[in-house]
Amino acid sequence: MSSTALSHGAVIDAAFLSAADAAPARTTAQPSGARVRLRLTRRGRAVLTALVALPIVIGAFVFALNGGGAAASGDRTHVSFQHVTVESGDSLWTVAERIAPNADPRDVIAALVTLNGLDSAVVSPGQDLAIPTQYAH
Repeated sequence: MSSTALSHGAVIDAAFLSAADAAPARTTAQPSGARVRLRLTRRGRAVLTALVALPIVIGAFVFALNGGGAAASGDRTHVSFQHVTVESGDSLWTVAERIAPNADPRDVIAALVTLNGLDSAVVSPGQDLAIPTQYAH
C-alpha cells in the first residue's frame, strides 16, 4: 500500500483519497452576461437550411398552382375600331401622319403595330389596319 506524508508528520492511506481530494476542482463558471457561441456541424447547417427553405418552396408551389388562374366571364365586350385601308405607295409612316397629324408618328406606328399584331413595319396596298382609339377622330 502506498501512503502520502502530510506536513504535520501524519500518514494517510492513498486508498482513502478520492479524485476530488487528489486534484483541485476547476470551476468554469461564466459571468452572467457571457455569451455562449453556437457551433453547427455540416449536417446541422444542411438541416437548418432545409428548414428555412421549406416554407419558401411550399409557398412558391402553392402560388404556382393557384396564382395563374384567370376568371373567365361569359360577358363578351365588343370593341369596334375604325379602320384605314393602306393605299399604293403608303408606308406606316404616311398612314400614321394621315390618321394623327399632331402626334409623334413613331408613337402612332408603335400603337398600330401592337394593335394589328404586325410582325414588321411593312404593309401592303389594300391591307386594312385598325386605328387605336386615341388616334381615331
